Amino acid sequence: MNILKGTKIYSIFTGSCPVCHEESMYTESNAYKLSQTLNMKERCSHCDTKYKIEPSFFYGAMYVSYPVGIAFAVAAFVIGYLLLKLSLLTTFFLIAATMISLLPVILRLSRNIWINFFMHYKKKQKLS
Repeated sequence: MNILKGTKIYSIFTGSCPVCHEESMYTESNAYKLSQTLNMKERCSHCDTKYKIEPSFFYGAMYVSYPVGIAFAVAAFVIGYLLLKLSLLTTFFLIAATMISLLPVILRLSRNIWINFFMHYKKKQKLS
């Protein structure tokens, strides 16, 4: 994954600071610790970037979570119905199970995508 460092994709999939890519934005790396899923650090300890630009900044991530969830649901449909040839009812339950089990991942991915709309990677300047 280090090959992608410096790209938005790296920051989105690793949950790292969108400006320096040096540390995670989240206090807990495991998204499945449900009480800690959305707990974020105030600032990056490397570049001092403030993650919550304004109060309620991450409400915009709700609009991102919908298409992210749809992408996971479509993937579950394609795998269940088209590849595994499951019945429509079984595929429905597969989609529901996928959405419920991946909810913490979808929430974090949505936040990561949202913050990367507004912040950009800045390469470290060499000291002379």
